[in-house]
Amino acid sequence: MNVSFKDHFSASSAGYAAYRPTYPHTLVDYLASLCARTDVALDVGCGTGQLSVLLADRFTRVIATDASAQQIEKAEPHARVEYRVAPAENSGLPDQSVDLITAAQAAHWFDLPAFYAEARRVGKPGAVLALITYGVVQADPDIDPVIQHFYKAVLGAHWPPERRHVEVGYRSLEFPFHELTAPPMAIEVDWRASDLIGYADTWSAVRAAEKALGRAPIEAFKRDLIEAWRDPEMRRIIRFPLSLRVAKL
Repeated sequence: MNVSFKDHFSASSAGYAAYRPTYPHTLVDYLASLCARTDVALDVGCGTGQLSVLLADRFTRVIATDASAQQIEKAEPHARVEYRVAPAENSGLPDQSVDLITAAQAAHWFDLPAFYAEARRVGKPGAVLALITYGVVQADPDIDPVIQHFYKAVLGAHWPPERRHVEVGYRSLEFPFHELTAPPMAIEVDWRASDLIGYADTWSAVRAAEKALGRAPIEAFKRDLIEAWRDPEMRRIIRFPLSLRVAKL
């Protein structure tokens, strides 16, 4: 186990599996289109497999790794996905064995120089590396002010410093490769109020605020969101713009 691994998510693995949004198929299609072959994909920091299972639609075999055993335990099963507990910087895979390496909503936690060295080692010549992130949730004007207030004003001091990389679409991360220009993409979900509340409850800042302040902040957010939503069973479009850093190794 990587001794520098910062585990913000094992305690909420069940919620992570239930509420984290699913990536669009256009993302997987784009990444597969860049690869010379689609034999093996390595999904690093896979969490509970949100991207891993989608990669299996286009790749013969997907190896999905995460440093958290609890996340792997809750991961979505798939016949072509092999889950392993392993840090991003040491996959345990053979040299030049994978066609695609992805890190979705995870690279800001890595020791990046060590991860990049590992990606170069396991990637086949010309393999594709993709860092993927989505930033602050976007919603319609009825509820967006409630979300933004909770994210910034209530939780602002409780976000780990690595969160800033997500907020700027990973543009602040070192990426020592010839970068490809990815097309614009976004996650869009059709959620009830309970879905958005469940998603917000997976945030690392909520866990930190809970330790400092108890459950009061998240409970107040729930009340405010449901009031703004009006009918909590009504479905609303929630959007997560995607940001990618993509290169061929």
